[in-house]
Amino acid sequence: MSRPDSALPLLLVAHGSRSDAADAVIRSLASAVAAHGPQVEVCYVDVRGPTVAEAVRSLRERGHDGAVIVPAFLAAGYHVRTDLPAQLAEAGADPLRFRTTPAMGPDPLLAAAALDRLRTAGYRDGDAVVLAATGSSDPYAVDQVRQAGGMLSSLVGRRVRVGFAATGTPTVAALVEGMRGAGAGRVAVASWLLAPGVFQDRVRESGADVVADALGVHDDVVRALLDRYTAGAAEIERAA
Repeated sequence: MSRPDSALPLLLVAHGSRSDAADAVIRSLASAVAAHGPQVEVCYVDVRGPTVAEAVRSLRERGHDGAVIVPAFLAAGYHVRTDLPAQLAEAGADPLRFRTTPAMGPDPLLAAAALDRLRTAGYRDGDAVVLAATGSSDPYAVDQVRQAGGMLSSLVGRRVRVGFAATGTPTVAALVEGMRGAGAGRVAVASWLLAPGVFQDRVRESGADVVADALGVHDDVVRALLDRYTAGAAEIERAA
């Protein structure tokens, strides 16, 4: 990986989870990205602190007049397109200096990471494949997950169906059952989840032959974050 200019901090914005294991993944991702140069701070839009406003204030108090804000979400639903901008506005963050990048996904690097996790779990060429996501009531976010399914489909060379673990239909379990009923042999489920937790547990209980781990701290996930950071930093520099 190339080392980006580390003058601007990277503010990694996660949803927040009551699961310590899920939070540990976010913290480990931040550390992995920081190992390549940028100063990385973590904040949350919900559940945990520090909040986005607290993180922005803390950066300012330490002399930073800007940051690259990377939403640690695999699709741009409500929290990315509505909640995060509102929290930044409440904090008085200048959008030209506190630049928000697109969400982490969809991204071909993350699709490659999903396939790698799937192969590690025991996927065989020829298995029917499902991509399991949390789901959303936002059609824009759902469309982005389907784009991710298309990316994974290109990598495995066959159609990838998309199922949901929380919101939306079909559920992962219903999709796996339907594929078996339609004559599929082995069914493998790739995870479009960033960290372990209740939704990954639901995916594991889907009845599939193979279930991949969440993306977690994968080299390609780190690369995707660094790409977002580098592009965001360049936009801030151009606007200066």
